[in-house]
Amino acid sequence: MSKYNSIIRHFKGKRLLVIGDVVLDQYIKGSVSRISPEAPVPIVLQEESFYTPGGAANVANNLASLGADVTLLSKIGDDIEGNILKRELQKRHIHTHGLFVDSHIDTIFKTRIIAQHQQIVRLDREKPARAGLDFVKEGKILPYLRRRMKDFEAVIISDYGKGLIDSRLLAQVHESALSCKLPVVVDPKLEDLREYGQVSCITPNKKEAEAALKNISESARKAFGINSTKLESKEDIEANGRGLLNFLGIDSLLITLGEHGMYLFEHNKKPYPIPTMARQVFDVSGAGDTVISVFTLCLAAGADKSQAAQIANYAAGIVIGKMGAVAVELDELRQTMKL
Repeated sequence: MSKYNSIIRHFKGKRLLVIGDVVLDQYIKGSVSRISPEAPVPIVLQEESFYTPGGAANVANNLASLGADVTLLSKIGDDIEGNILKRELQKRHIHTHGLFVDSHIDTIFKTRIIAQHQQIVRLDREKPARAGLDFVKEGKILPYLRRRMKDFEAVIISDYGKGLIDSRLLAQVHESALSCKLPVVVDPKLEDLREYGQVSCITPNKKEAEAALKNISESARKAFGINSTKLESKEDIEANGRGLLNFLGIDSLLITLGEHGMYLFEHNKKPYPIPTMARQVFDVSGAGDTVISVFTLCLAAGADKSQAAQIANYAAGIVIGKMGAVAVELDELRQTMKL
């Protein structure tokens, strides 16, 4: 554990850039004691309401809570929700000079109503991205990458499939990160993982990895030793995960399996299974954000990929034992790892 302790001690001040779709999450918590006379639905007596950063902003929040110096690069709408999200990020000491306002979009906003630790309903508000040239991306986000990439020590692409991550942006990330020799780690949404290019690691969950396997032609699956499009048994996970890594030609692949832990694949190494550290599984939402944030921060702090995956697994075990997408605190990570 002394090596892990050394890695975690180097978290503070590491400069990371998070690029991706941001969300403002609102939680309304209360209690239910009766059914509405107007419709067969519960009446929730509101007791508490608060906002938290969601999507790629939750990745940034996880990093900041562990002591990293985090910059978020994304877009928000010219609306109240965008201002609230910016305020919540600044409260958490996350740099927002890379958060650009786009008057043609709404800030993505999700409201969850929870009673007795049970989510009753979720209300989403978002406007599809407008077709045509994205002037904010072309005029502000891409120039920001060209100008500022040298200021960071690692890059996370947190793709929630809301339109920010595309081929133009990915090409600029690769060009800038390569020139600075920075690790780039991706939490994917695209089914064809090759579109993310030659990154350091991709961290799909089970569903995303299976979708990526299905996206590969049958002849290519056979050529790369992929037996099926499923990740059920140990044999399937190891053979298909190794085949997917070789097909992509990237440095490593970290497949998260929720309450079943995760698997790390690297070239010329045996598949590395990591069982979950969770004492109880309460809510797996947000676990992927935690994994990619801690894994990448560990790489920036000098860890190898297996060490980074182990520490990320401890962190994921903490968050799936809680309700909602929450950030891991440095003290609770140390306590969980007995450091």
